[in-house]
Amino acid sequence: MELWQDLVEQYRSFAQHARDESPCFHDWASAVADDQEVLTWIRQLPRIKQQPNLVFAAARWHGVAAPGPYDGLRRALLQDRGAIRETILARATQTNEPGRLATLAPVFAALAAGAGRPLALLEVGASAGLCLYPDRYAYRFRATDGDLTWDPAPSARGARPELAARMAGGFTAPTGGVPVGWRGGLDLHPVDLADRDQVAWLETLVWPEQDDRRARLAQGVRIARHDPPVVVRGDLRSDLPALLDRASRHGAVIVFHTAVLAYLEAPEREAFQDRMTELVAAGACHWVSNEGLQVLPRVTASAPGSPGPGLDFVLGVDGEAVAWTHGHGIAATWF
Repeated sequence: MELWQDLVEQYRSFAQHARDESPCFHDWASAVADDQEVLTWIRQLPRIKQQPNLVFAAARWHGVAAPGPYDGLRRALLQDRGAIRETILARATQTNEPGRLATLAPVFAALAAGAGRPLALLEVGASAGLCLYPDRYAYRFRATDGDLTWDPAPSARGARPELAARMAGGFTAPTGGVPVGWRGGLDLHPVDLADRDQVAWLETLVWPEQDDRRARLAQGVRIARHDPPVVVRGDLRSDLPALLDRASRHGAVIVFHTAVLAYLEAPEREAFQDRMTELVAAGACHWVSNEGLQVLPRVTASAPGSPGPGLDFVLGVDGEAVAWTHGHGIAATWF
């Protein structure tokens, strides 16, 4: 889904995206696209605040039942006395999905093997930083010839939560670990995991039928609360160099992001890619991107063929595509 496209097309695109994962959101977005009164209400918001995820989450925050009929959403928006609008303006979509580590961690392991020293993980658009813990999970990869398991920290004590993903193409399960020497991030509005209100908002951003994602979110919150990352307030367009310098004191830096650059307009995305290409060429870091197919066209263009059903992201390493992925980390096809 392109956040800067025509509003009707944005909601139709979102409806298609949600079809198999949230019947409620599929129905809501489809109905909004044909409802001129509701579209008029949404158009009164700043453009970046018109996105379905944010509008729907704000309505749910104020009591609209989901799963539930579209009439409940419609009535709440059209009769809103300012509370829903205020929430939309004050909040942001900061979905923090630890499940994405199932597709990110194998890349981190490969880069760690080449680095020969601990990694300094630096996530831009980090939210609460729940994707900064690839070494705190065990992994199960479902391939065509059976399940493959991987433990990136076999010496760790105690049972750890497991993340699973369907893998196809040229995937080989990692054998090495993911030694992490530092975890940090940059976000316009970092989420404070000690603040119950902020954590509750993260929970509200999970789509209504996705209980498994809510469970993963709760696990990720527990992990991060036990060992908080360094997530600082800042803008990826201007504040990355200072944090990158800080990270470099602790290990081989990997700058990564997932479902973040869609919030920038196209020229800003291009500028960010140019800057990351320069940093990689200078040996300052590796760059791991995991974004929608239209977000970084040069990365997407480097991929062979086309993605299969449900694979709506492209995973890149240093500007070159390595896999088609599902945005929540549940599947990937590797090149």
